[in-house]
Amino acid sequence: MNNGLSGFSFGYLVVVSFWTVLLAELVADKSIYGIASLSLRFRPAAVFTGITLAYSGKMLAAVLLAKVLSQFHFWTDLLSAVAFFVSAIIIWLKEPEPVTKEGPANASWWRAIVVCFASVFLTEWGDPSQIAVAALSVKSHLMLAPWLGGTLAMAVKGGLAMLVGITLRDRLPQTTLRTLATASFCVLGILALRGLWN
Repeated sequence: MNNGLSGFSFGYLVVVSFWTVLLAELVADKSIYGIASLSLRFRPAAVFTGITLAYSGKMLAAVLLAKVLSQFHFWTDLLSAVAFFVSAIIIWLKEPEPVTKEGPANASWWRAIVVCFASVFLTEWGDPSQIAVAALSVKSHLMLAPWLGGTLAMAVKGGLAMLVGITLRDRLPQTTLRTLATASFCVLGILALRGLWN
């Protein structure tokens, strides 16, 4: 008799991972606000590329380091806070650029990807979605299906957050958007610091 989820198909595990992670992320995640803020400043394709690469890496770490991930709560909260504050500084200090339908006209594609990747990859380690993917990986004795489902769910969540940011970008002046994006990352940094003492 099979133990845990090891008897289920690859497709089933991808779907279970996808829905588990998507629901956890839509209910209990702060990075939605960070992604919306990033989409205020950079082209959608660059934001989506950067965040999807970051989420892919985080889900890979979750399946590879399933049991170790949750033991570094203090350091991951500290790293998250630093990453949020650095993102806020970058957004605040960067002068507003002319905006086209695709986003800021002069934003370097690779710079935008790096900023978006770092803003997502360096924050919120050991969150419910990573723990869920790690648990599914341990129970199923598979890595690819939970990783794929988790990565797809995070990409969908990131896309939804980008829609919010793009909608705001099309309706508000650049100075207001820069202030909102900076404030959003500062609040996220403060919330991450609060996690150090909880």
